[in-house]
Amino acid sequence: MTAAPSAEPGRAEPGGRRLRPRAVALLGAVALVALVADVVTKHWALAALTDREPVRLLGGAIYLSLVRNSGAAWSIGSDHTWVFPLITIGVVGWIIWMALRLRSTPWAVSLGLVLGGALGNLMDRIFRAPAPFHGHVVDMVSVFGPYGEYFPVFNVADSSLVCGVVLAVLLELTGRQRDGGRVGRDGRPVAAGDPAAAGVEQRERA
Repeated sequence: MTAAPSAEPGRAEPGGRRLRPRAVALLGAVALVALVADVVTKHWALAALTDREPVRLLGGAIYLSLVRNSGAAWSIGSDHTWVFPLITIGVVGWIIWMALRLRSTPWAVSLGLVLGGALGNLMDRIFRAPAPFHGHVVDMVSVFGPYGEYFPVFNVADSSLVCGVVLAVLLELTGRQRDGGRVGRDGRPVAAGDPAAAGVEQRERA
């Protein structure tokens, strides 16, 4: 009697699709890199930019200016700082749930960027002054103005979040699924041997 196919890591599932534990590992690695980069740059900003005039770079296209933000972009919601940690915890929980069926490398990068960025700002909200869950986020990069006149002052965590979300939108628009499959223009799954799938692969390799 032939044993039923198992869904062990690295082996084919009953439907023929291979499990990708490496995708989950990649998600964690990307999140860790983004988080460490955010923590290091914030530590540098606090040490180098405190009580200092904004540093002008690239002819004024970029300024390094220390800002402690109690709200979101342009300090929106600054009177309700406690809401942001709760939202972030919900986002982190959602990403962990999504990781349970993650098989796609591009989606692993996208979700890893979002997770790392979310954790970076969450640490500020929880551990920085003035109080737990009311902490102010450390921002330091301003575009086209020293104090965010034209664009919100941001940090590495914000950049990671934005890049992750933009990548997620592109993946959705191109039909890539988090389980490694694809969806055609008609909204139906594209089989691996389908000519349309082959065409997509050829365009990606070009």
